[in-house]
Amino acid sequence: EKGFCVRITCMKQFEKAVFGAGCFWCTEAVFEMLEGVESVVSGYAGGNMRPTYEEVSTGNTGHAEAVEITYDPAKISYRDLLDIFWQSHDPTTANRQGNDVGAQYRSAIFYRTDEQKQLAEESKKLLEASKTYHNPVVTEILPLNAFFEAELEHQDFYRSNTNAPYCRVVITPKLKKVKEQFKDKIKKDI
Repeated sequence: EKGFCVRITCMKQFEKAVFGAGCFWCTEAVFEMLEGVESVVSGYAGGNMRPTYEEVSTGNTGHAEAVEITYDPAKISYRDLLDIFWQSHDPTTANRQGNDVGAQYRSAIFYRTDEQKQLAEESKKLLEASKTYHNPVVTEILPLNAFFEAELEHQDFYRSNTNAPYCRVVITPKLKKVKEQFKDKIKKDI
């Protein structure tokens, strides 16, 4: 009887997380710099049909600007992503982040599994109990019904427009804060 050899290639098991934390340009830039994050896609969540940026900008579609994070749970956990989510924006302002105002800028966690829902709810309770913020945390924790990728010009926005005024004034300070707070989570080549 002849033997045979099967070559097995180990494939990484990536998972996905979807967060809305204000402007997706900011949120994308924060999560892209994390060790274990494979990719970050800007898009829309919370609505039922594929929208355009202009439609979402009205604040009337039900969508939030959001990011879909593909990550390696062997390198960074969903809990870690939640911790960074909470610290990278103000979860106490309804429908607003800085000068960006409207329902599309709301703070939201869109869970994909029951485990993500449980972890998000536990994380939110811990944040509230910590009294980190003087105002109540208004972040929504919602099931993800669909994630719609944003138009091409919204992908990798910070990387492509680092010197734009919005990037220098809003995004760069946010990245600096996250780098300082989560030094051990930042990619070595950043």
